[in-house]
Amino acid sequence: MRIIPISALDDPRLADFTSLTDVALRQTLEPSGGLYLAESAKVIDRALRTGHRPRAVLTLEQWLPSLRKSLHDYPETPVFVGEPAQHESLTGFHMHRGAIASMHRPAPVDPSELLSSSRRLVVLEDLGDHTNVGAIFRSIAALGADGVLLTPSCADPLYRRAVRVSMGAVFQVPWARLPEWKQAGPMIRDAGFELVSFALDDAAEDLATFAEQSEEKLALLFGNEGQGLSRRALASSTKLVTIPMEHEVDSLNVATAAAVALWALRTADTRRLTGTSV
Repeated sequence: MRIIPISALDDPRLADFTSLTDVALRQTLEPSGGLYLAESAKVIDRALRTGHRPRAVLTLEQWLPSLRKSLHDYPETPVFVGEPAQHESLTGFHMHRGAIASMHRPAPVDPSELLSSSRRLVVLEDLGDHTNVGAIFRSIAALGADGVLLTPSCADPLYRRAVRVSMGAVFQVPWARLPEWKQAGPMIRDAGFELVSFALDDAAEDLATFAEQSEEKLALLFGNEGQGLSRRALASSTKLVTIPMEHEVDSLNVATAAAVALWALRTADTRRLTGTSV
């Protein structure tokens, strides 16, 4: 890696960390389709281990030893080293995690390929909170689903906050963008998946009952934080499932709901494999 001490905050080589917001980064045309920001030495290392390519790094001197190991295969990557006050002036926030990298976005995954190689997927419709997206990816990595399908308007998994909250799981868990429901519904069902909507509906099946009798190939569908699932999403589904609530609580946060559903399914899978009872 090429270590470059920061001598001027208006150095044009620092533009990835100053003038480019997350939205601007996505629109920066690169051969791979744009850039994203990975924050913390651990997250940067996980991105590199999954084949993502760095363009530049901003860090504190104390983090150079760990970054040197991670960037071993990228000797030409510029690593800008400065003081905490310089970093905060450049980025607009306190870099308490010590390092941030601008990374080239990988080529998008074809949703048909992800469907053909998976048996359990999570489908996210129009989630707007990047924290929820990151938390769901982390739960998926921990609890064993094979990937994520996102609707066209769903929040970006490579947004800085989503990457940070997921602790790099967005690099580990495969994901792809779906087309609109008119095409996406048949695509999922034709691949042999039962498309399961998690919704507040009197006709919905209890999660515990569903988990004990679930199909082999499942696509678990979760909706927007405010409005829930759209009518098109519900019409595309093959089953409705709900998580029963107590103490007059009407629903769970979507990231929590996804984790509970994945845990219930994994527990049921384990019982079936071991032959144990409930």
